[in-house]
Amino acid sequence: MTGTAPAPFTADDYRARMERAAREAADAGLAGLLVAPGPDLVWLTGYAPPAATERLTLLVLAPGRDPVLVVPTLEAPDAAKAAGAPALTLRDWTDGKDPYAATAGLLDARGRFGISDNAWAMHLLGLQRALPGTSYASLTEVLPMLRAVKDAAELELMAAAGAAADRAFDEIRKVPFGGRRESEVGADLAELLRRFGHSQVDFTIVASGPNGADPHHEVGDRVIERGDMVVLDFGGLKDGYGSDTSRTVHVGEPTDEERRVHDLVREAQEAGFRAVRPGVACQEVDRAARAVIAGAGYGAYFIHRTGHGIGVSTHEPPYMIEGEEQPLVPGMCFSVEPGVYLPGRFGVRIEDIVTVTEDGGRRLNDTTRELVVVD
Repeated sequence: MTGTAPAPFTADDYRARMERAAREAADAGLAGLLVAPGPDLVWLTGYAPPAATERLTLLVLAPGRDPVLVVPTLEAPDAAKAAGAPALTLRDWTDGKDPYAATAGLLDARGRFGISDNAWAMHLLGLQRALPGTSYASLTEVLPMLRAVKDAAELELMAAAGAAADRAFDEIRKVPFGGRRESEVGADLAELLRRFGHSQVDFTIVASGPNGADPHHEVGDRVIERGDMVVLDFGGLKDGYGSDTSRTVHVGEPTDEERRVHDLVREAQEAGFRAVRPGVACQEVDRAARAVIAGAGYGAYFIHRTGHGIGVSTHEPPYMIEGEEQPLVPGMCFSVEPGVYLPGRFGVRIEDIVTVTEDGGRRLNDTTRELVVVD
C-alpha cells in the first residue's frame, strides 16, 4: 500500500498528555495516576512493553511532580527508546528486588490513586501491601474521558483507519460468499485490512444466516448458503488508531422482510448519527436509534448499546447507552451501530465511526449503507 506515512508523535506531544492527565487527576481529587501496560500507557508515553510479562511496569503521574516510569532492568533499554521517554524519568528494578518497595517511595502513603483498568491484580495487591494507607479506583471510573477527545493529528489517524476499513469492505463484497465457510471469508477480511495498512486485526465477525442473530458471533465452520444474510463486523489498528465498521450483505436476492428489517436498521443508524452534536448527552444517541427500532415493533431484538468510544483501542469510553449523561464534545470518536437480531433466523447491523464536530457529527466510514447483494 502506498501513501505518505503520518508524522510520528513527539516527546512534546507525550509530555503534554502526561501533564494534562496529572492535572485531571488533581481535579478529580486524586493523588495521582498509576498506568500499567496497555492502551493508556501507549497513549501517554508511546511505550508498549512485552504483553506477557509478570514483571511490574508502571507509569506514576502525580500533580507537580515529574513523570516516572518504573520498569524491569532488562526492559529499561527498550523503554528508553520510546518516543515519550525524554519527557519522563526511568526508574528500573532488578530481578530479586521488591518492585513495590521501589515504587512506594514515589507515592503518597495515604493517597487515593487512579489505576489502569487492566493492571494485574498481583501488582495492585503488592502496592497495597507496601502502602496499606493507599486506596485505588479504576481509571474508567475516575477519569473516563482521559483519551476520549482526540486532537487534530489523532482525528487524521482515525479517519485514515476508517478509510482503510472502507477499502476492505469494497473489496470483500467482490469475493464469493455462497458455498464458503465463514472462517474463509473472515480470513479474506483480515488479509484485506492488513493490505490496506492495518498492523493489528482485532476482529473479523462473519455471521451468516442464524448466526447473524448473535452480535458477537465468532467466525466458524458454517458454510454460507444462498439466501443468507451475513453480518460483517471488522476492525483493528492502523498507525496505532482504531477502525470498526459493520455492514450486512445478502447472498442472492433478499426477501421483502429481510429488506424491510435492513431498511429499518439503516433508518435507526441515520437517526443515531443525526442526534450527534456538541452538548448532547451520549444517551441521546442511543435513544434516537432505539426509538426507530422500537417504533417498528422490533425493540426487543435490539439487544446492545448503540455505540462505544474508539481510539488507541477499539472499545473505550464514552458509551452510547441509556444512563450515560456525559455530554458530547468536539473530537470525541465513537461507533453508531444499531442492530436487529431475530433468533434462529438472521441479524442486521450497520456501523460507522463518528466524530463530533463543532456543529454536529462526521462519519469516518463512507461505504454504502444500502443492502449489498453478493454472490
